[in-house]
Amino acid sequence: MTDAFKQQIQAEARQAVEELLEQAKLRKGDVFVVGCSSSEIVGGHIGKDSSLEAAQAVYAGIAPVLAQRGIWLAAQCCEHLNRAIIIEREAAEQYGWEEVCVVPRPHAGGSWATTCWKQCKDPIAVEEIRAHAGIDIGGTLIGMHLRRVAVPVRLSLSRIGEANILCARTRPKLIGGERAKYTEED
Repeated sequence: MTDAFKQQIQAEARQAVEELLEQAKLRKGDVFVVGCSSSEIVGGHIGKDSSLEAAQAVYAGIAPVLAQRGIWLAAQCCEHLNRAIIIEREAAEQYGWEEVCVVPRPHAGGSWATTCWKQCKDPIAVEEIRAHAGIDIGGTLIGMHLRRVAVPVRLSLSRIGEANILCARTRPKLIGGERAKYTEED
């Protein structure tokens, strides 16, 4: 992988997360889930062409933006670890998520989860979360880890590297009937 391609991936990842955060209106302490197929980023097929370099470039683009805003990064593992989540212990404890025993590797968890595990201060794995927003890079199916109700978000870019991206924010459920009001301004 060329340095130019790594820089492109990092810049696209940063742009994507910044645009999504602008629309999602997350607050300090919220959780942002990222599913990332490094294989798809480099033009391969999901699960077949894992690239630590691509995952590291995505991390370099996303993690500083989230950290600056005090938002927790949740890294989704691949299907071989049942799409478990790698997250800081402090975040899991804050939300009451139960730790499971596994350490991701490039071919069992994926390069993305492996990279995040190595970068976390005190990483743990949990089976499931309910994130406030997220980005799916390369068709990793993050929906199982989003709060209800997920709202699709379109960005100015549709790819990171060669991988398609899909983004979502969440909102509280609307309850009530025809007389219900959903904002104080109504």
